[in-house]
Amino acid sequence: MRELPQKEANMFRELLKNYELKQYKRGLKAAEQILKKFPEHGETMAMKGLFCSNLDRKEEGYDLVKKGIRFDMKSHICWHVLGLLYRADKNYDEAIKCYGHALKYDKGNLQILRDLSVLQMQMRNYEGYVDTRHELVELRPQNRQYWIGLAIGYHLMGKMDLSIQVLNAYEDTLKDIPATPDYEHSEMLLYHNSILDEMGDAQVALDHLNAIEKHLCDRTAIKERRAKYLLALGRLEEAEAAYRLLISHNPDNFAYFSGLRKSVGLGNQDLTAEEETKILELFKDLQTKHPRSNVAKRLPLGFATGETFVKVADDYCRVMLRKGVPSLFVNIKSLYANSEKEQAMEKLALGYLVALDKSKGFDHSGSIVEPPTALLWTLYFLAQHFDFKNETEKALEYINRAIEHTPTLVELHMTKGRILKHAGDHISAMACLNEARELDLQDRFINSKCTKYMVRADNIADAEKTVVLFTRADIPSPLNDLVDMQTIWFSLECAESHIRQGQLGRALKRLHQIEKHFIDFTDDQIDFHSYSLRKMTLKSYVSLLRFEDRLRDHPYYIRAVQGAVKSYVTMFDKPEGADTPEMEGMTEAEKKKFRNKQRKAELKAQKEQEEKKAQADQEVLKKGGKVDEDPEGLKYTKKEDPLGEALKLLRPLQDLAANRIETHLMAFELYIRKKKFLLALKSLLKSIKIDPNHATLHEQLVRFRLAVEAAGSEIKANTKTVLDQHWNTLYHGKDLSAFAAEFVKKNVESNNPGSVDHVIAAAMVASLTEKEVGKASDLLFLVEQDRFKDSRTLENTVLVLKTLRSMRSSRAQEFKTKAHAWFTLATVFKP
Repeated sequence: MRELPQKEANMFRELLKNYELKQYKRGLKAAEQILKKFPEHGETMAMKGLFCSNLDRKEEGYDLVKKGIRFDMKSHICWHVLGLLYRADKNYDEAIKCYGHALKYDKGNLQILRDLSVLQMQMRNYEGYVDTRHELVELRPQNRQYWIGLAIGYHLMGKMDLSIQVLNAYEDTLKDIPATPDYEHSEMLLYHNSILDEMGDAQVALDHLNAIEKHLCDRTAIKERRAKYLLALGRLEEAEAAYRLLISHNPDNFAYFSGLRKSVGLGNQDLTAEEETKILELFKDLQTKHPRSNVAKRLPLGFATGETFVKVADDYCRVMLRKGVPSLFVNIKSLYANSEKEQAMEKLALGYLVALDKSKGFDHSGSIVEPPTALLWTLYFLAQHFDFKNETEKALEYINRAIEHTPTLVELHMTKGRILKHAGDHISAMACLNEARELDLQDRFINSKCTKYMVRADNIADAEKTVVLFTRADIPSPLNDLVDMQTIWFSLECAESHIRQGQLGRALKRLHQIEKHFIDFTDDQIDFHSYSLRKMTLKSYVSLLRFEDRLRDHPYYIRAVQGAVKSYVTMFDKPEGADTPEMEGMTEAEKKKFRNKQRKAELKAQKEQEEKKAQADQEVLKKGGKVDEDPEGLKYTKKEDPLGEALKLLRPLQDLAANRIETHLMAFELYIRKKKFLLALKSLLKSIKIDPNHATLHEQLVRFRLAVEAAGSEIKANTKTVLDQHWNTLYHGKDLSAFAAEFVKKNVESNNPGSVDHVIAAAMVASLTEKEVGKASDLLFLVEQDRFKDSRTLENTVLVLKTLRSMRSSRAQEFKTKAHAWFTLATVFKP
């Protein structure tokens, strides 16, 4: 039964308005009144379910909607409502199916078609999206949004020519083009022009730009695009004039200066002496015309060489130090890729310091007396300079002197903390940052930095107290508020700290919070599929879609997945629990004894914590907050298939970050433990394609061969056939010992060796293949040679020590003593 008497039909129409106006309780009441008289009216039953779902009665809502569909299988309203429920639960595939069913019974329903197109774009089903948009255009050819949506669909499919045809067809239908530039029309025309630009025909794009110029609002975009097209067409004189005009409007835009250089024939990075002279004259002229432009003064430093560089750098640094610009070092740090320029900067800065001490000027002439702050910023610059060179003692000497000069300057204490962090003394670094924080308690940035340093010192309790200082005062549970605010850096730092301390449950809880944030980022784009077409923010919309497509390639997500995979692998390898730093060097029997002792202490502490937690929970409940039922993350540590859980996190990376070798290295670690040899082989082949000489890859290749040989007859014949086909690709026709020896010869013993990571990989392979700790230890001790001095960092030196301890090498303490001489402040190497 679908038709209702007039009175109930009017009530049903009112009920639909209640939903649009979000008057759910009123709508529910109306639905119940109709159902009293017509209990089998499917559409009303479905609407009642929709109201219940929006009133947090989801299960009841689904039951009512499905019941409504049973009463009226051919109602487009019932199927549409079920689609809305699935969409609200982010089950987009099922929602699309429901919308498809709804359209069977009401083919021209604009609302359903619009909703369907939104979900198709969300799922990146471009072909389906284009088909839906075609239907919408046919139904409402006068609607601009439908035309633009169709053009975007073709654009994202890579069919630029069809996208242009759609836009041209729509523009031909326009009769009343605004006499004065209209924003929305302007944005559509600029989007049209950007597609022509992507197609690579600069002449067509330029002609189009000239034709639409009078209709555009964004005058800067016109100038930028014209300059770009003229340069691409080789019309250099016109391009030069265009870029000079742009520079006059914004003399601090690097891209404009880059375009100007190319337009005058000086676009190369490696310049001849004649070209160097010309480009420096060009910048000198620009500095005269734009004296306030920092870019015009900074860029010559990248092109000048020899004595010319010294003069240009001298002029630039004096102005910056005189003004007291704290970011001077960060600004010129990129020049240090050239060792000559690095030495020249050091000589200049040291010369300034000597002159300032003697004559209070940057030279010894005494003609110009600099302000007292010039000495301060020179010391600040030198501290950062020597920290960059890993000369910690000198860096500390200069920063301490700067602090003596002006003890209340926050940046000095922060920089001292950074120097100590680089030196490996996280405790002292934390103290310095806390001192900086206390100098300015109103600065959120410093508060956050201090929190990060506390977490890196594994002082999470104090970090939590510090970070919540800038949350809202009326929040019942400030730490939960940080999760709601998607504070990823804090969750990530805490997770890595928990991993270091062997608290895998807590770590995984934090890492899964980060996973949820990225899922939310993906889901949040759904509102823009309609909004951007309505507001005509088309270029930004396409940029958003492309950004979302590579979202999981973000460094935060990569680190989170690496931490989660590491934790789940540890849970698989060591079900009894992860090793803590105190267990390094212990035998398995000693570890077991230590764990038993630790468990007793934990049980005792747990009772005290539960009492404190109960009191804290009561306070949170009184304030209306939510209680954390699983602060230890036990639900993650009790997973029956930890490797399967890790794979769930890794799969988005395999789809969206397949160009990163870390993705495939992590995948191998999971597949080899699950004895999925073909998938492990696939991971190795992808890693080889990206970086065949990667240190970790070499170790994995050896482990793979050993695992295949150990499996022997357990491997199925067809799997063995595939492995045999790729064996030469993996091992170049060599046996295991020859393969390992070749790696050592190339990356460890040669005069131009690889990094310390390659040495560690070679040692791990030696311990796996020869079962002899002595040779592996000897290889690891090669890092003390000068050949590895440049690649020897605090992080990989710590890894060498951990590797020696994991092998139970008798030389671990000897190496620790040597490492202490290299990194005297690093707490990990202190006796």
